Formats: sequence, structure tokens, C-alpha cells
Amino acid sequence: MTHPHAIVHIEISAKDRGAMKKFYGDVFGWEFTDYDEMNYTTFAAEGGAPGGFNPVTDENPAGTITPYINTPDIADTIQKIKAAGGEVLMEPMAIPTVGDFVMFKDPSGNLMALLQPLPMQG
Repeated sequence: MTHPHAIVHIEISAKDRGAMKKFYGDVFGWEFTDYDEMNYTTFAAEGGAPGGFNPVTDENPAGTITPYINTPDIADTIQKIKAAGGEVLMEPMAIPTVGDFVMFKDPSGNLMALLQPLPMQG
């Protein structure tokens, strides 16, 4: 069972997904799944949080690393973020087969995300 507020996903900006896969595969043995229609690649880091490579853009410059924090109640956590001086950047959005997420900034301006996973089936 995941801790209610564990880091459950990490996104790393990538200029070239192929080069990133080669680097992290060669150095750390990570495994990858490509989602070409989304220009996105996920990685599995044994013993650590899984993640993905986001394309470098003006809004997502090189060097951007975005942790996704688990939450059992995204609406409640959004209210807590606002009350504590954070800035919520969007309405919650669904990721099919995964759950709902929202991006926010902490008081120092760090980009972060929340993820409320779909309930486990079965």
C-alpha cells in the first residue's frame, strides 16, 4: 500500500527521449515504455518511484523535474495547498486508467503535482 502522501511519479524534462533512454538504461538499468502519440516515455526505476520523460518546452525547460505526490482526496489537498500559500495552476484533469492530477507551485515557485489514483479494482 502506498503512503497517502508518497512521491509516486517523477517527470524529467527531455530534449531527446531516445538519448535519455540510452543514458538511464546504460547507467541504471531502467526499463522504458514509449507512448509516441503523447511524445512521452515512462520509466521504471527498481525500488524507486516510476516516472516519465516530458518534452522540453518553454513551459517545461531543460532541468525541470516534477514530483507527483499521492493524495487520497485531491479536492481536500487543493484547499490545503491554497490555504498554505501554494498556487494551483489548473483544474484536476483525468489521466485515463491512472487517476486525476493537478499541477501546483509551492511558496518557492517549485512546480509540483498531485495524483489521486483510481480505486483499485478486484
